[in-house]
Amino acid sequence: MPGSSRLPVSLRDTFNARKTIARRQLVAVNLDVLRNIVFILFLLRWTRKLFYQLKGRGITGSVADVYHYTRRALYGIFLRLPGVRTKVQTQVAESILKLERKLVPSGPGVERTVTLPPEGWPDERVRKALVDLEGMEHTRWEDGMVSGAVYHGGDELLRLQTEAFGKFTVSNPIHPDVFPGVRKMEAEVVAMVLSLFNAPDGACGVSTSGGTESILMACLSARQKAYHERGITEPEMILPETAHTAFRKAGEYFKIKIHLVACKAPQYKVHLPSVSRLVNPNTVLLVGSAPNFPHGIIDDITSLSRIAHKKKIPLHVDCCLGSFLVPLLSKAGFESEPFDFKLKGVTSISCDTHKYGFAPKGNSTVLYRSDEYRKYQYFISADWPGGVYASPSIAGSRPGALIAGCWASLVRQGENGYIDACHKIVGSMKKIEGAIREKPELNADLKIVGRPLVSVVAFLSNTLDIYDIADGMGEKGWHLNALQSPPAIHIAVTLPIVAAADKLIADLVEVTEEVREKERKRIAQGKGAKGAVKGDTAALYGVAGSLPNKSVVMDLAKGFLDTLYKA
Repeated sequence: MPGSSRLPVSLRDTFNARKTIARRQLVAVNLDVLRNIVFILFLLRWTRKLFYQLKGRGITGSVADVYHYTRRALYGIFLRLPGVRTKVQTQVAESILKLERKLVPSGPGVERTVTLPPEGWPDERVRKALVDLEGMEHTRWEDGMVSGAVYHGGDELLRLQTEAFGKFTVSNPIHPDVFPGVRKMEAEVVAMVLSLFNAPDGACGVSTSGGTESILMACLSARQKAYHERGITEPEMILPETAHTAFRKAGEYFKIKIHLVACKAPQYKVHLPSVSRLVNPNTVLLVGSAPNFPHGIIDDITSLSRIAHKKKIPLHVDCCLGSFLVPLLSKAGFESEPFDFKLKGVTSISCDTHKYGFAPKGNSTVLYRSDEYRKYQYFISADWPGGVYASPSIAGSRPGALIAGCWASLVRQGENGYIDACHKIVGSMKKIEGAIREKPELNADLKIVGRPLVSVVAFLSNTLDIYDIADGMGEKGWHLNALQSPPAIHIAVTLPIVAAADKLIADLVEVTEEVREKERKRIAQGKGAKGAVKGDTAALYGVAGSLPNKSVVMDLAKGFLDTLYKA
C-alpha cells in the first residue's frame, strides 16, 4: 500500500533470524559466564581447602595423611577379597562366640526371663533374684581390684543415696511444678559445681546423664553458636588425640570435622604449635583435657586459653575424669595447674559428679562462662501441636531420683570431705607412680607416661609386652585398663583402690618378673624377645595396633555390643 512502512518479507525474516541468533549467542555467552563463575568458585573452594590443609598439616603431614588413607583403603579392599573375607569372618565369629560364653550365663541352673511372667512374682522371689544377680561372679571392685569404673564414696554415703532415691523415685524434672524439690536440687547442684571452678558472675550450666552427654552438649553449643553468629556451615574442631572419644562421637553425630593433634613424648600434652596452625575460619571449638583419660595428663590449658582468646574461638576443658579432684589439688597439698574459668579463654567445662563427686551413676554437668554459650544447646519447639516444648539437653524425661542422690552426695561430703578424698586418692596414685619409678624390680622395664598429677597413672614398656603384663594382672583378679598408641596400661585410683594399693604394687612386681622370666627363656632358646601374644588383652590390642585398617576390630567391638543384649 502507498505510504506503508512495512518491511519486505525477506527483510523481516532476515531481521528475525539475526535477532534469534543474537539471542542464542547471548544465552550461550551467559552460560559460558555462568560455567566460568561456577568453575572459579569451585577452584576457590578447593584452593581454600588446600591452603588450610597445608597450613594446618604441612606438606609432610599432608603426604602422610594421603599415605595412611591409601594404606587403609587398600587393606580394606584386601580384607574384602573372597578368600580373605571368609577367613576373617570365621575368626571374628569365633572370637565373638568366645566372648559370648564369657559374658552370657548358660548351662544347668541358669534361669532366663525373656517374656513377662503370666502372674507377677511375689516380692520375696524378686528380692531373691536380685540378690542372686548381685552375687554373680565378677571382678571384685569391692576389694579395690578394678581401675576406675566404680567411684564409690563409702557404704554410709551409699545408704543415704538409696534413701534419697526412694523419696524421689517417680519424680521427673521435666515437670518442675509437679516436682519443685527436684528443680531446686538440680539448680543447686549446678551452682555448687560452678563454685568449684571459679565461675565468673553470669556463669551457668546444665546437669546431664554423664560425661559423654556433657561433651556432646558443649560441642553442639559451639556448632550452633558458630552457625547463628558466623554463618559456619562446615564446622571443625581441634582436639588432642588423647581427648575423650566422646568428642569423636560428637563429630559424627553433629557433622563436625575433627582435627586430631598429637600428644608427643615425653610430656604427652597436646602440641600447641599444631593447634595454632590448624585454626581456620571454620573452627568452632578447641579442646583440652584436665586430665585426659588414657594417661592422666593435664594439657597446657593456659596456652590453649591464649590461643582461643586471641582467635576468638570457644575453648572446652574436659574435666569429667578430674571431677572434684582437680579443683581441690592445691587445698589437698598437691601440685596443680591452671585449667578453669580463671583463664579468660575457657568458655565451657564438663565435670562428672558421678566420678569423684561420688554421686550415683548417671550424673554429670556441663558449665558455661555465660548464657551466650548455654542457650545454643537448648532445644525449643514453639509450634508442636502438643504445646510449646523445651528441654535443656538431649533427654526429655529424666530421673529426678538421680538428681536427689547427687544433691545428697554433695551436701553430705562437703568441701572438707572431698579434700580428704582427694588426699587419699591422689596420694595413692603417687605411691603407685613412685613404686614404678623407684623400685628396681619395676623401673628396669616399666616407664611412667608423662607426669601425672591427679588419679590416673599410666605406664609402658620398651622391653616387655605390656599386654602380657595386663593379662598377668588379670589372672590375679585385677581389672586394669589396656591402652594403645602407644601400648600401655593405666590405673585410675578410686577410694576402694586406696586400701589395695600395696597389694597392687606387690602383684605388679610379681607379674613383671614372671613376664621378664618368660622373655629370658625365649631369648635363651633362640626364639627372640617378645613372643606371640597369648592372652585376651594381648590378642585384641596386639592385633589392633598392627592393622592399618581397623574394620576387623570394629567388627569385634560390634559383636561385643550385640552380646550385651543377649538374654
